[in-house]
Amino acid sequence: MSLLITGIGSLVTNDPGLGEGPLGLLRDAAVVVDGDRVAWVGAAPAAPAADESFDAAGRALLPGFVDSHAHLVFAGDRTAEFNARMSGQAYSAGGIRTTVAATRAATDAELDANLARFVAEALRQGTTTIECKSGYGLTVADEARALRIASAHTPETTYLGAHVVAPEFADDPAGYVDLVTGEMLDACAPHARWVDVFCERGAFDGDQARAVLTAGAKRGLVPRVHANQLGHGPGVQLAVELGAASADHCTHLTDEDVAALAGSDTVATLLPGAEFSTRAAYPDARRLIDAGAAVALSTDCNPGSSFTSSMAFCIAVAVREMGMTPDEAVHAATAVGARALRRTDVGVVTPGARADLLLLDAPSHVHLAYRPGVPLTAAVWRAGVRAV
Repeated sequence: MSLLITGIGSLVTNDPGLGEGPLGLLRDAAVVVDGDRVAWVGAAPAAPAADESFDAAGRALLPGFVDSHAHLVFAGDRTAEFNARMSGQAYSAGGIRTTVAATRAATDAELDANLARFVAEALRQGTTTIECKSGYGLTVADEARALRIASAHTPETTYLGAHVVAPEFADDPAGYVDLVTGEMLDACAPHARWVDVFCERGAFDGDQARAVLTAGAKRGLVPRVHANQLGHGPGVQLAVELGAASADHCTHLTDEDVAALAGSDTVATLLPGAEFSTRAAYPDARRLIDAGAAVALSTDCNPGSSFTSSMAFCIAVAVREMGMTPDEAVHAATAVGARALRRTDVGVVTPGARADLLLLDAPSHVHLAYRPGVPLTAAVWRAGVRAV
């Protein structure tokens, strides 16, 4: 069945060839969906007929959000850690091990149910494409099962055995890197599209990160990097050198790091939920954008440092705290997020794209930043099917 969505007051297409500015903005617009694809986009008076119709009643329509960085296969709760941190304790990566213990103890059914709950929660808020990492098992069996479970919910699965050094290898980090690049990689590669590493003090240094990423690339996995979150380090430069799809966090950057990102195809994925939840300094999106770097926004949804699945929240924080305009933030949460996943079929509303659509209970996409914390989702279509 084909569907005509008409009466769209403001349509974000993310195609400058279809409308105004980088967002390809159209007013008084219509969209035709045929099956799971967008079939037609244009002015409402020129819209062709369809089997069914839906009146947007002057509200804004945009592509479904693309969340290109999330950690959703986990068990347990870290409320106490968050409470302590908000009471004055500094954040470090050590809390990851708390989640590792709980995740190892959970059953497959428990992990699957938890993941399904968060994917559904994100969908209700307009996220139609989501990436999911392993990294809370840190054994061969636990990392492989995390990716098997994740692959039932999204094709964007990331092998993150190199999240932190497993507790069993606390005195032998080199041995753990051997495991991550050997037996663990063999078990996980069939279930993953991406390989990631937390290149940071307290996790993996530049040489270790290079070993993990190059081993993954040899198995056909595309690199992405947790880079420069807690301090200056080699993560961004390594991501650019190895052609990673994205360097994520990018909170502490030198001029050389900014120039490297601007001169590459590596997307700088910013995760303001992490800074919000750890009271850390926000990354400077304005500096990156003005230099010419591609900037995406994602939630970093995880139980320790950014327990939010709301892309709208991240848009509002990026506009308020990171120097982004509302247009830039929406573009970053849709089209550039898709670029960080090397996807051209999502993050846009153009003929041939997957029909992932978010209708706001508002006349403009600007309301995502203008009305922070207000639930604005009126309807969501994923692959042409009304999901919300």
